[in-house]
Amino acid sequence: MQGKINAFIDGLIPYDYILFGVSFSLFILFIILGILLRERILLAIFFILLAFGAIVAGPTIGYEKMHQYLFKNTITLKSQKKLTFTKAVVVYGNLTNESKFDFSMCKIKVSAYKRSKNPVKDYLFKFNPFKNMSILQYDIKKGQDKEFKAILEPFYYSKDYNISLEAKCR
Repeated sequence: MQGKINAFIDGLIPYDYILFGVSFSLFILFIILGILLRERILLAIFFILLAFGAIVAGPTIGYEKMHQYLFKNTITLKSQKKLTFTKAVVVYGNLTNESKFDFSMCKIKVSAYKRSKNPVKDYLFKFNPFKNMSILQYDIKKGQDKEFKAILEPFYYSKDYNISLEAKCR
């Protein structure tokens, strides 16, 4: 757990610190307004609840939305092929930088999950892939497409499966 927290803190950018500072400032402002308006009890409670909403939702939702905007990318699956003599699946894909910034690094996560005829089960299987793999791509300029190849091994699943791709860039 300590390693995950340290990795998160090391990955913060200046915009993240500004977002956290603004959220904390709004928290303090709404708390002060709630204290100053303590004679009007409903208005005071509203500002106190707004303060706690700002301190909880501001950094969490703001962080996700800001990173989706700043590091916008598109990842597409070109092809996948299950090898016959080796227990592996080769996945070819394409990563496109759609943001206004250059990416120094992108972590591409390739996941394989089961497939069934039941749409509810298919939806739930996406949350529990049976095989994961991550690769890194470096130095992707804005507007650039970068092809990649990932190999999922050992791959022993013989029934029907789907491949999903996800990319987090910085």
